[in-house]
Amino acid sequence: MNRRDFITATLAAAASLGRAADPDPVIERNVSGKPHTGKVLAAIQPHADDIPIFAGGTVAKLLNEGYTGYLIRTTNDDMAGSGTNAETALANERDVQQLVRVMGFQREFGLNYSNHEMDGISKPELRSRMIFLIRLLKIDTIVGYDPWGSYEENPDHYVTAQCVEAACWMAGMDKDYSEQFAAGLKSHSVREKYYFARGPQLVNRVVDIASYVEKKIDANLVNKAQGPAGENGARLRASLRDRGVRLPLLGDNDTTANREYIREFVLRRDRETGAKHGLKYAEAFHYIGAPEDAVGDFVRKNGVRQ
Repeated sequence: MNRRDFITATLAAAASLGRAADPDPVIERNVSGKPHTGKVLAAIQPHADDIPIFAGGTVAKLLNEGYTGYLIRTTNDDMAGSGTNAETALANERDVQQLVRVMGFQREFGLNYSNHEMDGISKPELRSRMIFLIRLLKIDTIVGYDPWGSYEENPDHYVTAQCVEAACWMAGMDKDYSEQFAAGLKSHSVREKYYFARGPQLVNRVVDIASYVEKKIDANLVNKAQGPAGENGARLRASLRDRGVRLPLLGDNDTTANREYIREFVLRRDRETGAKHGLKYAEAFHYIGAPEDAVGDFVRKNGVRQ
């Protein structure tokens, strides 16, 4: 089974499995203005299609609300697509550069680990590279895979997620990787995390992405080398035409076919998530916010000036 078919099957399986959830998850809706101006977001993905599929709407929303965004990809995707390994890696690299343009990221950082091989790498090395980027970019918010997501079989996903989670708090320490301080960096802790998963997870935040569906479709359209989107609508339309069948959903041209294929099949999970919460389209996350400052809050409420 190739990666495109595998991901399509996985999306259907994830929808049927369902996810553990808080009884009353927070619904995050659109916010007017630019409340996140001055804050930095990192969308972290092992593969070129992960953010577009699972968090494209949420990332688009946060960027529109003022975040400065960066994309970090841990693998080179050399086993995800057609052609030789080198041709596949190059095709995915081109797709990622288009994703940066479409989503409005400042730039992408490619860490270039071999696809499907990340369980054999040095985790401290990856963790240190993530800490460097957190400190360098002063990242406030991360969107990426849930390190506690259940039944994840892809080592690239769970290794990336585990190293990112560790890096988020270690980056704020004053003794870890002191050579980075000598280079001019400073401690910096990540304050918020939006974690997604392919299978069951604790869901405590649901983001309304109805206003960003077209942007999410745009993001998936540029994933031509792999994933359940790209040119699949055009391929299906051509295949049906050869069999004398027309599917009205796919329209009369390849552009319409590709967009509507994504809307109907790739965004199915988002429609189902949204329907559970009275929304048209939504993405679900295990959200971790800034820790409570109980002492500070108590002092602010009860402190008396001398």
